[in-house]
Amino acid sequence: MTSPSPALDGIARLSHTGVIAVIGADGPSFLHGQLSNDFDRIDASRARLAAYCSPKGRMLASLVGLRRDAETLWLTLRADVLAPTLKRLSMFVLRAKAKLSDASASLAVLGLAGATARAVLGDAAASLPVWGVLDLGDARAVRLPDGGGQARFQWVGPNTEADALVAAHPALPLAAWDWLEVASGVAPVVAATTEQFVPQMLNYELVGGVNFQKGCYPGQEIVARSQYRGTLKRRAQRVDAAVELAPGQEVFWSGDPGQPSGLIAAAAPRPDGAGYSALVELKLAALAGGSLHLGAADGPALVLGELPYSLPAIDAAA
Repeated sequence: MTSPSPALDGIARLSHTGVIAVIGADGPSFLHGQLSNDFDRIDASRARLAAYCSPKGRMLASLVGLRRDAETLWLTLRADVLAPTLKRLSMFVLRAKAKLSDASASLAVLGLAGATARAVLGDAAASLPVWGVLDLGDARAVRLPDGGGQARFQWVGPNTEADALVAAHPALPLAAWDWLEVASGVAPVVAATTEQFVPQMLNYELVGGVNFQKGCYPGQEIVARSQYRGTLKRRAQRVDAAVELAPGQEVFWSGDPGQPSGLIAAAAPRPDGAGYSALVELKLAALAGGSLHLGAADGPALVLGELPYSLPAIDAAA
C-alpha cells in the first residue's frame, strides 16, 4: 500500500493523553533514577522521550518529559496508563523533594500538524530539532518526529488557551493524529500493551528514548543486555491492512504458524480510507519471507511497510 494522499493538517485535541506534574527541586534527579533517559541534565530547550520499565525491563509506560520552569516538570503519557504510572512512581519518591500529581484536569494536550502548526508556533517552529521545546508563556510545544511527511508538535498548556487554539484553527481528527503517530515510527505504550516490550522492541533507542550512558533505573540491566549481547530478536515494523487493527492484537507469520510472532503496538485508520496502518512488534525472522496475518495463521493479511528510519544492520541480519 502507498502512503495516504490527503493533507493532514490542523489541531487535534489529544483526549487520550494526560499530564503528570512533578514539582520540587529533586524532580529531575528523581526521574533520572526511574526512567530510561537522562533527566539530570534536562533544560528548557529539550524534551525527553523515555520508557518507564518494570524490574524485568518491560515498559510500563512511555512518556515525554519537559521542563515547565525551575521547579516543575511535565510528563505526558497515555491517559489509560497514567493512574498506575503515577501510583508506582510516587511509591519511590521517599525523601526526595518532589511531588507528583495528575495535572490532566488543568492542562490540555494538543497535537499540531502541518501548516497549522507553523501558523500557531511561528517561524521558530521550522528550525526546531526533534524533541526541541518552544516556550509559549504558560504553554510549551515539543517538536515530535515527523509523520507522513508532516511536521508534528505536542502542545501542553492551560485549558483556556487550548480551547482558544482549537476554536481558531482547522480541526485534525484524533484518528488522523494517531495515523501520523504510526507513520512517525514511535509507538506509545497503552493499557493493552503495558509490560509487553523492552524499549528496543519498539525501537526507542533509535528515536532518542534510551540513554545507555546514564545511571541505573528499573530494568536498566536487562535493557543494556538486550543492546550489547545480541539478544534482541524483535523490532517494531510498519504494516498496513484492509481490516481494522488495534493495540494488543496478535500477529502470526507463515514461517512459524503455530504461535504468535508479533503484537500490534499502535494502530489507526488510514486517512485515505484504505484500511488501517499499525506499528507491530515483530520477530526479525519474519522479515526473511513469508506472509503476516492478524489474529491467526489464516487471518487477514498484513503488508509490511517502511519505517521512517533504518534499523541497525545487525538486526536486519538476525
